[in-house]
Amino acid sequence: MLNALIVVWRESLEAMLVIGILLAWIARQPDPAPLRRGLWFGVLAGLGLAVALGFATFAAQSQLEGEALETFQVGMVLFAAALIVQMVIWMRRHGRQMKRQLEEQAARASGILGIGAVTALAVAREGAETVMFLYSLGLEAGGAALLGLAGAAAAGIALAAASGWIIARGARFLSYRVLFRTSEILLLLIAGSLLAAGIDRMIGLDWLPPLLDPVWDASALLDDRQGAGRILADFLGYRARPSGTLLIAYAAFWTLALGGLAYLGRAPAAKVR
Repeated sequence: MLNALIVVWRESLEAMLVIGILLAWIARQPDPAPLRRGLWFGVLAGLGLAVALGFATFAAQSQLEGEALETFQVGMVLFAAALIVQMVIWMRRHGRQMKRQLEEQAARASGILGIGAVTALAVAREGAETVMFLYSLGLEAGGAALLGLAGAAAAGIALAAASGWIIARGARFLSYRVLFRTSEILLLLIAGSLLAAGIDRMIGLDWLPPLLDPVWDASALLDDRQGAGRILADFLGYRARPSGTLLIAYAAFWTLALGGLAYLGRAPAAKVR
């Protein structure tokens, strides 16, 4: 459930940041009222697109069974893991230019419909990412756990609203930069856990060889089926009895992810076109 809370918190915070930037730009315009109405229309449209994607995803799943269903679910889990990494890298690369980019897009937009379209696309992107993540996390849950997942998602939205309010009030030690830098590692940990789930599924389906299974057995020290071990398994992808394939995939993931962030940290910010 912690995974869902963190993902929804981060995605909701980004969406609120986008809305806040556009509202501030609108307030400086000669006739802000119509543009403001267009913005909120765009928010509703973006949320509607995200909900439609969720229904489409479950509708597609309901039409599949057997190996086709397994293939679809594994693909969604791995896609969600890749999407998290892409989101973290995109934000690291473009975050400093986001305000300027949004304001330039808003200035080029044509009236109410233009502002609505800019807002709808931004909100739909964050909403669609959230739908993909929650679907992938939901594959590992079932029954009452799904209710907990929904509760964690609601808590993530509330936490994002509280975080945005604190920042807007000018908290001294809290800023979007601090929050996003902290959430980067948390999101990558979640991506790693999704990758581990996907690798385990592919090994179970005989799509990948385990190589050496297990490489070690730490069940006596920390079992991944209960207690703290289960929490680490869900959040970090911890396995008490990991296969060689999983360890190789996990090492490659962290090497590429941290290497990419380190490179972007040294590279100049992306230019706005």
